[in-house]
Amino acid sequence: MTTNDKQRVTLFLNPALLKHAKAQAIIEEITLTALIELALVAYLPKETVIKKVQI
Repeated sequence: MTTNDKQRVTLFLNPALLKHAKAQAIIEEITLTALIELALVAYLPKETVIKKVQI
């Protein structure tokens, strides 16, 4: 994924959680962005289906 494929977001995180994530990214020698992307890919289902409810 190139920089052009990314979108900037603003998140509000617990400072201790952010510190932990930054430290883990350093340990793994990856960016914080890459760490968060890996975590989201592992957490999210492969496919999400949203259906409109018929009333």
